[in-house]
Amino acid sequence: MKKKGVGMACVLHPTGNKGAGDPSNAAIQLKPDGTLVLLVGAVDLGQGSTTILRQFAADLMEVPIEHVFASNFADDFAPLSLGSFASRVTLIDPHAVENAAEDLKKKIREYASDLLEAHPDDLEYKEGKVFVKGAPDRSMTLAEVGGASMFGGGADPALLVGTGAWQPARFHPHDPETGAMPAVGAISFGACVAEVEVDTETGMVDVTKLTQVWEVGKAVNPLLVRQQINGGLHPGLGTTLTENSYPYYPNPDWAPENFSDYALPTFLDYPEETLWGIEEVPHPAGVKGAKGFSEGSTNGPPPAIMAAIHDAIGIWIDEYPATPEVILRALEAKEASG
Repeated sequence: MKKKGVGMACVLHPTGNKGAGDPSNAAIQLKPDGTLVLLVGAVDLGQGSTTILRQFAADLMEVPIEHVFASNFADDFAPLSLGSFASRVTLIDPHAVENAAEDLKKKIREYASDLLEAHPDDLEYKEGKVFVKGAPDRSMTLAEVGGASMFGGGADPALLVGTGAWQPARFHPHDPETGAMPAVGAISFGACVAEVEVDTETGMVDVTKLTQVWEVGKAVNPLLVRQQINGGLHPGLGTTLTENSYPYYPNPDWAPENFSDYALPTFLDYPEETLWGIEEVPHPAGVKGAKGFSEGSTNGPPPAIMAAIHDAIGIWIDEYPATPEVILRALEAKEASG
């Protein structure tokens, strides 16, 4: 007999290193053709951090994202980023990029002051151009400034690179009277609803529908947010239904040697219907209100699916994974106890 159940879980996920020291550095170089090179040590593991940081650099420098180049192979010589972990990149590294952009715009104004015969304080940078305040016709594009910096043209050649560094405040104990404390990270919040069918004869659990909604601060790239939500479902399914977290259970002779022994879910195991949603509540600790959340998308499915199994068969399964053997033994124990 197949029994249906619905379960829900509300979860949260901290982003950033939470006061343990979380430095980041970045550099943005102006090239002779007016394009920009972004150097930052965050490594893109497939989560889209290179795209996100390019978006920040393009927005801050007021140029199309196609004009910003960033390499995922530059981490050996790029300025330091503490790392791609703790869902920290979208929350932390943009601060360094922001500071680098401000530094570069300042250096562009200073370099262009000779070319435009104006004091740097009388120059303004906007939409990829530097111009004299009140006289927008006296202007230079980034390509013109970049070309002059390489080949001269009225001013000495110069390497125009903006640099930026940033680190959140160190952890401080909370006020014992008010409970207040300085923010040193951010929290993202998610909700997951799972619908399942449990075959009481075989113990098989089929997740037929799963919905996840996440509050992410500001969705800098909604497509990548969706990718993270749906991607987090994969390890969530594995943790819940197939992947034994005890690699030597019940003894070392049972240790898995390859993926034929260790059952990873595939896209064929995904629910027939997968829904997602995004809520935006800009966070004060993030540039443009953005913060991380991605690892958290793995946390919602396990408790939601377990709650749905309970709704279907009336038994709380208290161990992962909920394999057919575990389900059948739980059903047998329930029947034996009357």
